[in-house]
Amino acid sequence: MDRVQLVLLGLPILLFCSDVVTLFAPLPPAAPQPDNQSRPGPNAFQPGDPSADASAQAVDGPGSGTTVDLKFCASCSYRGTAMTMKRMLETSFPGIHVMLENYPPPFPKRALSKAVPILQVGAMATLMAGDQIFPRFGMVPPPWYYSLRANRFGTMASIWLFGNFAQSFLQSSGAFEVYCNGQLVFSKLSEQRFPSELELQQLIANRIPDSHDTIDNNIPDSQDTIDNNIPDSQDTVDNNIPDSQVEENLEDLVLDDEL
Repeated sequence: MDRVQLVLLGLPILLFCSDVVTLFAPLPPAAPQPDNQSRPGPNAFQPGDPSADASAQAVDGPGSGTTVDLKFCASCSYRGTAMTMKRMLETSFPGIHVMLENYPPPFPKRALSKAVPILQVGAMATLMAGDQIFPRFGMVPPPWYYSLRANRFGTMASIWLFGNFAQSFLQSSGAFEVYCNGQLVFSKLSEQRFPSELELQQLIANRIPDSHDTIDNNIPDSQDTIDNNIPDSQDTVDNNIPDSQVEENLEDLVLDDEL
């Protein structure tokens, strides 16, 4: 084989090996957090400092005590949309706690995605050494094997590309689920669309007690104002009618006296 064939053969094998190592490698340990409590800075607040209490109260807002979970498909490139929604919620409801989390696909798809690299390696090994593999199982190499082997480098590249595409498809869930205090408020899997910023803001506002009470308290006030104004206008009309009627009766009496 010449150098071009060696490069075409070695590149897919190298990429396959890197995919397999990355897939089955354990997660790296988390980096240790620095211990800032043992060495407080010059501007650190003491527990009894009144300014610390004031700053703690300033952090509280209408969204304090509310937790929103944004579970999205990380392999579908939904992270940018999730970050935009997180910034919008934190700006609209100060004190709210927004968490981002990957929404995994169902277990059958996850299991098949882990089996794809094994199938890729098996297909490449069969393509390279099929003359020795098929006779060991008492089989005669089929005709399609010879047609694929005639263009083995193109076939290996196609196996690698389609395998990676299938693995990416099986690892995607297409989800963008929004939970507020553990309750589902929006689901892309059922709606088949993303929520708008105003829609998501209204859905979260309906789950926050402070904003809900404010809306409920404003509605009866306006209704009472309308109800109080209607009787006043009705009393005014009722009071004006007898006055005009009395004047007409007095004029009739004067005319009768003159006659």
